[in-house]
Amino acid sequence: MNEIDTALYRVDALRRIEAQAMALPGHDAWALMQRAGAAAFAMLRVRWPAARRIVVICGGGNNGGDGYVVATLARAAGLQAAVVQIGAAPTREPAASARAQWISAQGAVMSDLAVLAEADLVVDGLFGIGLDRAPEGAAGDAIRAINRSGVPVLALDVPSGLDADTGQAPGVCVRAAATLSFIAWKRGLWTGMAAEACGVRQCATLDVPDEAFAGVPVDARMMAADRLARVLPPRARDDHKGRAGHVLVIGGEAGFGGAVLIAASAAARAGAGLVSVATRAEHVPAVLAHQPEVMARAVSSADELDALIDRADVLALGPGLGQSAWSLALAQRASASGKPMLLDADALNLLAADQIAPRGEQILTPHPGEASRLLGVGLDVIARDRFAAVRALAANHRAVAALKGAGSLVADAQGDVALCPFGNPGMASGGMGDALSGVIAALWAQGLPAVEAARSGVLVHALAGDRAARAGGERGLLASDVIAELRAVVNP
Repeated sequence: MNEIDTALYRVDALRRIEAQAMALPGHDAWALMQRAGAAAFAMLRVRWPAARRIVVICGGGNNGGDGYVVATLARAAGLQAAVVQIGAAPTREPAASARAQWISAQGAVMSDLAVLAEADLVVDGLFGIGLDRAPEGAAGDAIRAINRSGVPVLALDVPSGLDADTGQAPGVCVRAAATLSFIAWKRGLWTGMAAEACGVRQCATLDVPDEAFAGVPVDARMMAADRLARVLPPRARDDHKGRAGHVLVIGGEAGFGGAVLIAASAAARAGAGLVSVATRAEHVPAVLAHQPEVMARAVSSADELDALIDRADVLALGPGLGQSAWSLALAQRASASGKPMLLDADALNLLAADQIAPRGEQILTPHPGEASRLLGVGLDVIARDRFAAVRALAANHRAVAALKGAGSLVADAQGDVALCPFGNPGMASGGMGDALSGVIAALWAQGLPAVEAARSGVLVHALAGDRAARAGGERGLLASDVIAELRAVVNP
């Protein structure tokens, strides 16, 4: 993937790029709209070659203008194309000219959504990237009708109702089968609700030249699968386990032994040379029975933890840890050690409650609920802007933060953000976060810098999840299924 393929922009940045493009010869607003419509029609023909009856839903802005161009091209190609105008017709250029072009080609403009019942495909040109509020009135009714129709939808630039900056929908939102982003990627197409709203995502650059991007900041970057070959090269032929790092997983309060087993197994499969577990005595036999390569130690007090910490390169604190007196004692001793430490699960809750103060380098791996406690805000605040949330987590704790969820985000303390476009809904099951902790800790112990370990770990975990889903489906996917795929992913 090249720079444009991975760059994620905010809406205001996209407007600057578009304005700079339109100032260049051959890239005026009309030319860009014609290219956008042509790109959408080409995608339509490739993805739905049997579709003959196309219904285009148009709003009053440039997104509606793009829709009119698609309808004109469809009609010229011999398809049955119908346009439904929602609200006032476009009056500003170039959308007004696109509508006039459609009418001059003997195209009719309708207002009745009943035509959806006859459609093979719906093209969503209702709202573009500027919408940051809930669709109301006729627009909201149109979106609900589109979703009820059961007809596949191609969304132009962004599904109507989705905030292109945040990936959230403040109200009703089109559920598209595919979305074609114009010029460059909007960051909101890849996280939060976007995974459900966008369907298959493609980007058409509309031949916008590099000069149009000059001086416009990239907000975040998408991770590419091929980066693993760069950060995880083949091992030296004379390597030994001492060079591959030693991970110590700390956790497993009574009744939660599975969490440390999952984390330790993932760390081993992700390439850590040595993996130790400090846990309750009753969990040691199960850990050794299921993963004999792991060194499991019964720890009843913080004093018994010191020798294990001394031998480790990276600590993974939190899987199954709990918040008992035993849990707190171990967490405080680990935090005081100054060793590089990944914090997950109840370690994050202890951190949020100011009961631990880690002294060493940290990687935080919260899900949205844990992130809300760490930041002292509601879950709705996290959901409204996941990019702002992950940046705040990293800055507030002077750490690397990985905010889990659809479109997981990794930020460093300077605010650089990477987004993982991989993973699947089957990974929303118990133990997946423990597996991720083990993977990241293992890569960190093998010598990757903290931010690289977090980014690569999130990527490895997601790709392994996708491999497991392809093998047996998403429903019923277990953390152990993902762990079984790790070795293939970390040997690119």
